Amino acid sequence: MHMSSEKVPVRIYEDAEAASKVVAGEIARLVAEQSAAGRATVLGLATGHTPLGVYRELARRHREDGLDFSRVVTFNLDEYWPIEPSVRQSYHAWMHENLFRHVNVRPENIHLPSGTVAEDEIGAHCAAYEQAIRDAGGIDYQILGIGNTGHIGFNEPGATRHSRTRRVRLDRVTRKAAASDFFGEENVPEMALTMGVATIMEARQVRLLAFGEHKAPILKRAVEGEVTSAVAASYLHEHPDCVFHLDEAAAAHLTRLAAPWLMGPCEWDERLQRQAVVWLAGRVEKPILKLTDEDYNENGLGDLVRQRGGAYRINIAVFRHLMNTITGWPGGKDRRRRVLLFSPHPDDDVISMGGTLIRFVEQGHEVRVAHMVTGYLAVFDHNAARHADFVANFNHIFGLTPEQTAAIEAHIDQFLRHKQPGDLDTPEVRAVKTLVRRIEALDAARFCGLPEDCVHFLELPFYEAETIEGRTIGPEDVDRVRSLLESVKPDMIFAAGDLSDPHGTHRVCLQAVLAALEAYTRAGNAAPELWLYRGAWQEWPVHAIDMAVPLSPDELLRKRYAIFRHESQKDRAMFPGPSDTREFWQRAETRNMATAQLYDALGLPEYHGIEAFARWPLCRSAHAEAQLQRE
Repeated sequence: MHMSSEKVPVRIYEDAEAASKVVAGEIARLVAEQSAAGRATVLGLATGHTPLGVYRELARRHREDGLDFSRVVTFNLDEYWPIEPSVRQSYHAWMHENLFRHVNVRPENIHLPSGTVAEDEIGAHCAAYEQAIRDAGGIDYQILGIGNTGHIGFNEPGATRHSRTRRVRLDRVTRKAAASDFFGEENVPEMALTMGVATIMEARQVRLLAFGEHKAPILKRAVEGEVTSAVAASYLHEHPDCVFHLDEAAAAHLTRLAAPWLMGPCEWDERLQRQAVVWLAGRVEKPILKLTDEDYNENGLGDLVRQRGGAYRINIAVFRHLMNTITGWPGGKDRRRRVLLFSPHPDDDVISMGGTLIRFVEQGHEVRVAHMVTGYLAVFDHNAARHADFVANFNHIFGLTPEQTAAIEAHIDQFLRHKQPGDLDTPEVRAVKTLVRRIEALDAARFCGLPEDCVHFLELPFYEAETIEGRTIGPEDVDRVRSLLESVKPDMIFAAGDLSDPHGTHRVCLQAVLAALEAYTRAGNAAPELWLYRGAWQEWPVHAIDMAVPLSPDELLRKRYAIFRHESQKDRAMFPGPSDTREFWQRAETRNMATAQLYDALGLPEYHGIEAFARWPLCRSAHAEAQLQRE
């Protein structure tokens, strides 16, 4: 660990699964040791997407290895208020669904703050919760996540070091982050009950987990910044046994990965050299070919200059590499290629690479698009009702009996009229919302020049799970992707490579693609090129881009019009993400133009926009590889 910049121990892993297994292993060993000695183990538990992998691994160890939870006592960090424990979004329901019903923990040993306690009894309830922790002997092992405001539990900015279990008002950023679970920010409770910072700090061991590039900015502040009430997680600097477990994406802004040359000698390879040169050009605001030995020496890169023979040679090497990433012929000019674009949601194809998709079609390649999930969750109820009215009138015109039409219309109308936020849709309503997304996707494909028979709707089963946390790929998901691969036999594949999708759907879809590709090639098929694009939340850093497809103003405008075909996602998206209220077309255009501006600032050709891609397997520098924990 590099104590010169990191104020708390940090371990970095290749992915969330690896980190989760390490933490679950620590818990399992603690539980086994305490049980063997006849003692209880007191666990402090968190909810949400982040600790899910830990709980799945603990459940597996209980099921397959006999890990015994009968002596485990649990205290959860927080709960929304007011909320009924039976509501799907409550942390009571979440914990039972994702951990408690899978292990043999005793019901009387489970403790969560109450979302139904009367307002005038909240103070006494919180005091009793603190007393129950003390009566149990204190928390042995506390699991934490970190919010986009730096909160731990629901200790939002401004929480003091001495705070205890209490009711708090949730920050707007926190409520936006929870909007996907509640099907709209307006449905997220404004308040919650939470353990305080002092309560958390009294745990004997604390382990904070964070995954995904959207957590990188706040983790930079939490790990390397000063202790401040503006970032509650920074209080953990003062804990005697606290470790942050991060995946590579979440750790990306930490100095040891973002600018390791500032920490000491580096093992220089071509990739780290590119990263350093792009960083330096931005820092001194010069194009690459104008960087001097003095620039390198004054910004911690003197060692690179000495090893590589001076600024001129370094500049030329990096400039040439970046120039070679630019191509107006993403499929090449030599032959007609079979291109298969996997789009997790029905609009990710045009949002992320609409310009490149249109170019593939116009350059005569055989292009197919596979939409992996139905996307029905992102359709507002009023849109479903509007389309149901259309279908009813359409059916009237084209011959359905009045009884049939009336029955369908009445069901949808009555259900949506009485539906509560977060209620699961009935099959009929799901079908309407699925059809909305399907018709929009077909319209966008036609606009891009694709015939309907080149558009596939895989409708992967994982997406239909009743809970977001329950959505993991299974054999049928992989089989559907593999079947399409065997049918198309693509030369090039494009898939979503971003990890900041609020639902995690992009991550799961990429897992399905990779698993299907492994089976496909194992069966003797030639491995296609696999290129990853980013979605609406992030872009590849310049040093990681392997292919940059330039877009003219007209091409970027055509891409916008393709995105507009997805009318249900216009004006206001169901799941916009925690901190960006812009529409997806606005984010896409801004991102494409920003990438072009970065290339221009580096002294490369000036374009209006650029869509960027990284080739799989993703490469990392030898230094970044050395930072990963191998367990």
